[in-house]
Amino acid sequence: MIETHGLTKHFGDFVAVQDVSLTVPPGTLLALLGPNGAGKTTTIRMLTSILKPTTGSAIVAGFDVVKEAPQVRASVGVLTEQHGLYERMNGLEYLDFFGRIYRIPEEVRQRRSRMLMERFGLGDAMEGRIATYSKGMKQKIALVRALLHDPPVLLLDEPTSAMDPQSARLVRDAIRDLKRDQRTIVLTTHNLAEAESLADEIAIIRHGRVIAKGTQENLARRVVGNPQFEIRTATPLNGTVESISKFVKPLRVEDYCVQYESTDPDKDNPRVVKEMVGAGVDVVTVSKISRTLEDVYLGIVEEDEK
Repeated sequence: MIETHGLTKHFGDFVAVQDVSLTVPPGTLLALLGPNGAGKTTTIRMLTSILKPTTGSAIVAGFDVVKEAPQVRASVGVLTEQHGLYERMNGLEYLDFFGRIYRIPEEVRQRRSRMLMERFGLGDAMEGRIATYSKGMKQKIALVRALLHDPPVLLLDEPTSAMDPQSARLVRDAIRDLKRDQRTIVLTTHNLAEAESLADEIAIIRHGRVIAKGTQENLARRVVGNPQFEIRTATPLNGTVESISKFVKPLRVEDYCVQYESTDPDKDNPRVVKEMVGAGVDVVTVSKISRTLEDVYLGIVEEDEK
């Protein structure tokens, strides 16, 4: 797991990260969102023991990032924005080189290298020089390198950037599998739809500070209120809007549609449907009105600017 308390980093008079406190349990993916220069990369570098915090503390995979830096580095898989690939090597040579650095036995590193390259659609490129790889292929070989030593913690910076849609989907599916293996994952991305589909929790960082953290649903409640639903019917509402107002707050009413807000959907939605059916209204659909992560993110940033 990852746990930070008051993590802060100064570069001279410039405060890059200020008082960041996070907890990411095993099997959880935290999406760290924020504009360029917000402090995301600096935070990741402190979590990998590349940068020493000015103040505060962090525990990664059970190890202190300052006092036990070698153990931290051995326990994390990192995909950085700049991969630093050795492009004169072919794919297998490159992975074997890093496997030896991690002191992975030869048989194990060769087996894992081939298995991971096949998993990420690089099976036909094993013997090809990395210099000949496309941008998406280079991204995938860098991700394979991060997974080679089977780390319990993954720190992924824009893992699907420069990938075609099919490759990006393959990587997202692999990340979901990694979560099921009880790995702790921190993902930075500008792709809010990707974060929405993968993240268990979201942290928004701005000017070095975490300005919001929680599940998308909890953050949505904070920014845009309670969940909203829409009921569409095959027959007129027959005066039921007034009766369902006992349970929910109607927002918009048409002849064959009503939208409403609920503080407790699990309890309120069945009561609303029962009330309408009891009044002879034929209910066709009950659907949640989508509030995207983009709506939530922009709302929180605007709130922080005030």
